[in-house]
Amino acid sequence: MSNALSMYQASVPVLLRALANLRHVLAKGEAHARDKGYEPTILLQSRLAPDMFPLVRQVQFATDTAKFAVARLAGVESPRFDDVETTFEKLYARLDAVSAYLRTFDEAALEGSQDRSITLTTRTRGELKFDGRGYLLGFVLPNLFFHATTAYAILRHNGVPLGKLDYLGPQA
Repeated sequence: MSNALSMYQASVPVLLRALANLRHVLAKGEAHARDKGYEPTILLQSRLAPDMFPLVRQVQFATDTAKFAVARLAGVESPRFDDVETTFEKLYARLDAVSAYLRTFDEAALEGSQDRSITLTTRTRGELKFDGRGYLLGFVLPNLFFHATTAYAILRHNGVPLGKLDYLGPQA
């Protein structure tokens, strides 16, 4: 038996954990707003700088990154979501739907995906070409953690009492 880390092990469990932890920090943000007596949806349009995306888009980008990643690695079409969430409940539903989708994949579905050719067209950098391993390690995971971290930072900036262990989650 090989001790090599599989593409499945490096993707699905990592993505699921990041989405669960993101859901946790969102729930703390919603509860904080309620405790302080203001409408929680105000947080959804909060941002750290005027030229960056708000909290709601950070969550949408994180979930898109996760679902597209596993679908591309498996060579299947990903479900599409309209970016219409306007409440925490709708964001939780989106996170739950993506997590459920990720759980439909197993080791066999990602077998050999490290060598799969993946091409993306981006808004700012044009066409990007990867093999599966490079895509996962050099694009997907940094992108997912960027959006999860930014969501955390937006909430923290707005006074939500979060710490590093909220971001890292219960397995840390």
